[in-house]
Amino acid sequence: MEHNENVVQTIDIHAYQPLDYEKERASNSYLMSFVALMAGAPLPIINMLATLFFFLANRKSTPYVRWHCTQALLSQLTVFVMNAVAFTWTMRIIFGSLYVTDNYIGYMLTVLCFNIFEFIITVVAAIKVRKGKHIEWWFWGALTNQLSGKKIPVSK
Repeated sequence: MEHNENVVQTIDIHAYQPLDYEKERASNSYLMSFVALMAGAPLPIINMLATLFFFLANRKSTPYVRWHCTQALLSQLTVFVMNAVAFTWTMRIIFGSLYVTDNYIGYMLTVLCFNIFEFIITVVAAIKVRKGKHIEWWFWGALTNQLSGKKIPVSK
């Protein structure tokens, strides 16, 4: 009696050649935060929600698209936390009893630099992913690999 297993072939995500629609969706996952930025710049939750909705809409898409949606979501989560702290701290200074301190100025400069950095790498990622090149960011890429894996199943 022969046992027939359904063996799924996988390839490394770096070797995978995505189709045009996959490139477009993966690229759009990075651009989603910019679309939301135009609508709600001062509110940090808007960008996070837009990226989350795009992730949820594509969670049953191809592994390549899911991988990039996950990486974009993780990066936006980090930016959201930093921006939410900055927003809350600023509102407490404006409407509360807190004062501008060296710690506040240092944190705001750090958040500003981080946002500029994230903006640049997001634009670069969107462009390169649209061209079919897999982009894996230092921290978020490793975390995305832990959550989704580095292998993409391919059909025979």
